[in-house]
Amino acid sequence: MVQKLDGAARQAALGELRQWREVTGRDAIHRALRFKDFNEAWGFMARVALMAERMDHHPEWSNVYNRVEITLSTHDCGGLSERDVKLAKFIDGIAS
Repeated sequence: MVQKLDGAARQAALGELRQWREVTGRDAIHRALRFKDFNEAWGFMARVALMAERMDHHPEWSNVYNRVEITLSTHDCGGLSERDVKLAKFIDGIAS
């Protein structure tokens, strides 16, 4: 069973994810990204999709032209988990 991050573990994880913001009214994190064009945004999304599938952990996201919005939360535990942190770090790594 996936465990929700609480207390010090949660604060430590959020401290490492400087580009991510907590979602008001939800136990989730969000990041908005902007790319050069649609092709670059779509390529980024394809890479995230492949990793998400390997992790069996899928983001909530949307894409409009060169913008991608991503929200991460683990439905199995009803909030933020280590799975979200791991996927967020992967996203940060390929977005830079």
